Amino acid sequence: MKTILVTGASRGIGRATTLALSEADAPFERLVLVGRASSAFEESVAEAKAAAAGKDIVAIEADLDDPEIVTDIFAQLDAQGIKLHAIVNNAGFAKPTSLNETRHEDFERSMRINVYSPFRIIQAAVVQNHPLEQILNIASTAGINGRAGWLSYSTSKAAMINMSEVLSDELKPYGIDVICLSPGRCATDLRRTLAPDEDPSTIMQPEQVAEIIKFMMSDTGKLLHSQNLVVRT
Repeated sequence: MKTILVTGASRGIGRATTLALSEADAPFERLVLVGRASSAFEESVAEAKAAAAGKDIVAIEADLDDPEIVTDIFAQLDAQGIKLHAIVNNAGFAKPTSLNETRHEDFERSMRINVYSPFRIIQAAVVQNHPLEQILNIASTAGINGRAGWLSYSTSKAAMINMSEVLSDELKPYGIDVICLSPGRCATDLRRTLAPDEDPSTIMQPEQVAEIIKFMMSDTGKLLHSQNLVVRT
């Protein structure tokens, strides 16, 4: 059963992606949704199950602020006999502050959620011989050009872009396509944290990014090989 795992499935781009991939024409028979325990995650899972046309929806509660939780995620997959063919590393954290205001624990949390946990998920899938075909990492245009006041977030997304480039080169001989997608301004909860005064109706919507992700996972989308694909309005 062709399976994709999506992290950060509770809201924003992750939630929209699960709904897009639940549609009948999406190339997956099973979706594994990963999110922190919350009513938002429960609602996202329920929506995916309602939208899924005969597809299997598996929910795994996990807080990626703890990178060691990845071991538990894969233990749950093993217990259910689930092997991954694709991964969307979407979960993210942002706390925009300047250099003087950045707390060490917040910087570390940004790196744990935005970089280290995605790395652990990819590494575990490869080491455990999951039949991976595609890995799609969600970065940000903030990782391409550093922005004042976004120190930890921009740094973590720059690391995600670079990590994706390395993994693309390393995993290509094994038939694994690694794509890094860097959305620009998108109307998510995370964006509201970064730009609280912005009108969300004037910028890109999560559903638009989700449709791009869905396309990238299709047979035609596989023709687009890019370490960092920028999408913005």
